[in-house]
Amino acid sequence: MAITAAASRLGTTAFRDAAPVELRPKWSQEEAENVIRAVYRQVLGNDYVMASERLISGESLLKNGSISVREFVRYVAKSELYKSKFLYSNFQTRVIELNYKHLLGRAPYDESEVIYHLDLYETEGFDAEIDSYIDSQEYQNSFGDSIVPYYRGFDTQRSQKTVGFNRMFRLYRGYANSDRAQLEGKNSRLARELGQNRASTIVAPSGGTEGWSYRAASDAVPSTCLGGAFVGFGEEGKVYRIEVTGIRQTGVRRSSTSFLVPYDQLSTKMQQILRSGGKIASVTPA
Repeated sequence: MAITAAASRLGTTAFRDAAPVELRPKWSQEEAENVIRAVYRQVLGNDYVMASERLISGESLLKNGSISVREFVRYVAKSELYKSKFLYSNFQTRVIELNYKHLLGRAPYDESEVIYHLDLYETEGFDAEIDSYIDSQEYQNSFGDSIVPYYRGFDTQRSQKTVGFNRMFRLYRGYANSDRAQLEGKNSRLARELGQNRASTIVAPSGGTEGWSYRAASDAVPSTCLGGAFVGFGEEGKVYRIEVTGIRQTGVRRSSTSFLVPYDQLSTKMQQILRSGGKIASVTPA
């Protein structure tokens, strides 16, 4: 089924009409190269891959027909390159989220899925954790041996829970965004929603016309710029929400927060945030 009629607003236009990348029988070297690029893009979370980082041995095995697309996906996901980008620098729950996104093309549905994979990683190691996705019946049914994994989480399809659609938007932040470049850093995106068994709010990613590229933590209650009630709403009569990361408050550097600011105080507040070492992620009408 089509992703959504609001694809352009939600930043999913790039996937709306794109066919899955598949290595068909009697493929050419050009088609193999296309598959290799698609695997790097998907499995490495759209992160830039330098020429020196390319996994030449794995690429050669695919090009000469020694391994399938599925096995090349496994090769990349178990590589030191993948570990250095996503395993070593992230919290474990974030690693699980990314493994779901990169290898199954969806977000975790509930906390039990995360707990299962955390336990598997602790007891059997990272390679067994990767194998659990790629050897699963879900992977086989969705991608088989020849199709590069893609973001199934944007589709309404059989066996996919509706909540997965919402959760996918917490992991996906735009077609041009890298999983290592998001403002929320190495923290889990879904731990709170999964722990409370509630659906995630859909927030438009970078490029969305009515959303912001960054969402503050749900417990970061918006505050006024002066810490009290608004005195006035400015000549435009509007209030704006400023999403901020890395600001220092009461001696503690918080990962995220947000402010509601009247129009006539907007410039002053933004300057104050920057002086405090914060990074402004977005400014939107409240």
